[in-house]
Order: sequence, then C-alpha cells, then structure tokens
Amino acid sequence: MNQEQKDTITTRVVSTIFTVLALAIFKPFGLQTWQWMAVVHLSAMGCLGFVSCALTEAILKHVIKKPRSLERGVDYIISRNLWFQLINTPLVALLICLYRHFVMSDLVPGNVLSWGNFLETLLIIAFCSFAIGLYWRFKFRSKYLTAELMEVRLLNEQLQRLQQEAECRDREADAARIAPMAQDNLPAAVATTRPDTITLTGSTSESVTLQVSNLLYAEAVGNYMKIIWLHNGKVRSDMLRTTSKRIEEDLHRYPMVVRCHRAFLVNLHQVEQIVSSSGSMRLVLKHCDENLPVSRSNMAQVKEAIKGVRNESQG
Repeated sequence: MNQEQKDTITTRVVSTIFTVLALAIFKPFGLQTWQWMAVVHLSAMGCLGFVSCALTEAILKHVIKKPRSLERGVDYIISRNLWFQLINTPLVALLICLYRHFVMSDLVPGNVLSWGNFLETLLIIAFCSFAIGLYWRFKFRSKYLTAELMEVRLLNEQLQRLQQEAECRDREADAARIAPMAQDNLPAAVATTRPDTITLTGSTSESVTLQVSNLLYAEAVGNYMKIIWLHNGKVRSDMLRTTSKRIEEDLHRYPMVVRCHRAFLVNLHQVEQIVSSSGSMRLVLKHCDENLPVSRSNMAQVKEAIKGVRNESQG
C-alpha cells in the first residue's frame, strides 16, 4: 500500500468518525430511545459510511474518470473532493434512511422510509460533510502547496544543473570544431557554424535562421508564430505565417524545446527559474521580462522534459 492509498484511507476514517461523533452528540433519528443500543446503531451507520465512500471512489474512478492523483495539483484535488461530496452525501443519506426503515423503526415509527426522512437525513449528513470538507480543504491545500513548492525548488535545481552542463558541452564542442577548421585556414563564418542551427519557415517567403540554443520561445498569435530569439546578444522578434504544430515538428529533435502551453513553445535552456503560485506554474525567462504559463495539461511534459533532457545529457 503506497502513501497515497494510506492518505485516502486516513481521510475516510477521520471523516466517518467525525460524522458518527456528531450523530452521537445530537442524537437524531430517535437514537436516545435506544439507550445503549444506540452505540450499535452508530457503529452500523459508520460501516455504512465506509461502504458509501468505497462506492463513491469507484464511481469517481471508473464512471466520472477522476482517479485520485497528487500529480495533478491542488485545484484538481479540491475539485475531486467536491465531486466526492456531491456523490457521497446523498448516497450516505439513502443508506442511513434504509437502515432507519429496516432496523430502527420498531421503537421509533417515524423512521419509516419517506421523502421527509430522506431530506432530514440529507440535511444532517450535508452539514457534517460541509464541516468535514472545510477541514480537509484547508489541510490538503496547505499540504499540497507545500509539496508543490518543494517540487518547484527541486526542478529549479535540476534546471540549473542542466543549463550548466549544456553550456560546458557547447564550449567544448565549439572548441573541438573550430580548432581543426582554423588549422585548415577555413573562413571564420564556416568555422563558427553550429550544428544546432535551424531555419524555420512559414507558408510565405519569410524565414528565420537561428541557433536553437538562442531561441527563447515561440508564441502562437492568430495565424502567425512569433519567434523570440537572441541575435548578437539582443532579443529579436520575428513573425512567421505558420502553425504552432509545424514549429513544434521542426524542433522535435531538440528535447530542450517543449510545449508549456497551447500557445507557447519554450527553450528550457533559456528559463531562468520556475515559480509556483496558487497551484499554477510559470517559467521566468532570461534576457527578457517575459514569464510563460504552464498549463495543467502540459505540466507533466515540462517536468519530464527537465528530468529527461538532464538524463540524456548525463548519458
């Protein structure tokens, strides 16, 4: 059993105990009439709560397609917990109503199954669920935000190591390539041509020739792609009439260039740092004041790219 499963079980156990204690204090459903037997009924309702939680988890995972996942961030967890409450609350109320009807109606005739009893039970369980939800919302938000900040710190460390290793490799490659060319008295323009030079073209005659290491990012702007890159140490912007998909295909050989958002492709070697705020992630770029958003759908890809590119560089 992994830590995530343990956390899920702990959450459900604490929530069920809280609900049972609330019922024990306020004694609805005529529980005071049963005296010591009320403990048995409360225990049975607690078991029904566990059954309901298991059923709700199965519905969320297999029907609504919302599996429990810490990787998808705080907003996903909070959204999933809200779905859990919306499904689990009426389900628990229904199970308790059935229990009241078949088991607790001997001494309390008012426990027979009816719409009135269902609404009464639903309001009580909804109140308990609301109180529990507030508690877990703040607890989980604090926990996952802390985890995200820790993850961002580790990603920044990996990113810095990646960039340092890339700079060292580039210097060594330049020195190894220029030295024999200089001995052969080749022109400087030929000697300084880098293997990562690429020409990006569009549907018109415009084109941009650049070293991929100098690319900052590419942004989709209507029917155009805005290419932001370094030219002689200065930030330059060029527009190409093309698609984001076409540019992504042209740059697919360079693992440091990844899609961080449906409108942005970014060069990880030109990212100064990664910042996280309220569960969202942004990439702060070097040489300019831009910071690019990382969408939820692309967050895993960016993380894997940082780890994957680094592993490739070490290999």
